[in-house]
Amino acid sequence: MSAITTRDGTRIYYKDWGAGRPVVFSHGWPLTADAWDAQMAFLGAKGYRVIAHDRRSHGRSDQTWSGNDMDTYADDLATLISTLDLHAAVLVGHSTGGGEVAHYIGRHGTGRVAKAVLVGAVPPLMLKTVANPGGLPIEVFDGIRKAVFEDRSQFYKELTLPFFGFNRPGAKISEGAREAFRLQGMMGGIKGQLDCIREFSEVDYTADLKKIDVPTLLIHGDDDQIVPIDASARATAKIVKNAELKVYIGGPHGLAVTHRDQLNADLLEFIRE
Repeated sequence: MSAITTRDGTRIYYKDWGAGRPVVFSHGWPLTADAWDAQMAFLGAKGYRVIAHDRRSHGRSDQTWSGNDMDTYADDLATLISTLDLHAAVLVGHSTGGGEVAHYIGRHGTGRVAKAVLVGAVPPLMLKTVANPGGLPIEVFDGIRKAVFEDRSQFYKELTLPFFGFNRPGAKISEGAREAFRLQGMMGGIKGQLDCIREFSEVDYTADLKKIDVPTLLIHGDDDQIVPIDASARATAKIVKNAELKVYIGGPHGLAVTHRDQLNADLLEFIRE
């Protein structure tokens, strides 16, 4: 398997397909690079070099006891980008991966980045605070921690229903998509996945968003039950300069699966612009 080694000795798995302008994908919690397969296959066939890694403690990367925090995630991404010597890259992040992309830019700048895409992304802040009344209360995230600790396989299986909007009336349920989600989640390490809950819920990415100075596309479903759109994409659109927001009417959180063709087309159009 292809892997890079970070400064603390952690091996990070990645896949690197095709040739051309690089498009780098960051996945959501608790998934892996495989969550982007449909987008990578599509864009690779269109003449792009598509790259995705498994975040540390997720998928095929090393399971670490420490370092499961957004600073390290962003630095791991920077190591990947520098090791592969990527330039004019398009960074695409979903959910927690959207936070990773924003924090990478906040910490490392846009010297190697041409564009950014945040899909169903967690920034600026998911947690409800006095300054962020539209966020979710801490009890929601404490409940996730409890469920992951007690029976994460069952929790991941149940999470697929709101994640893909399969709990909505008339939804066409894919048991294959549900099983793929659960299997990806179970590939990771429980310690790192527990640590990551704080990173997608309690980290404030506002300062990172203000540093984004490249064309940015925000894509979000208005029926996202995992990362509600008002406190995320609509708030981010007010912070990132000249960001474009595309709202998928009725779209859930798992757009890469449920709205594969629409997302692929929008990514291609944005990259080509």
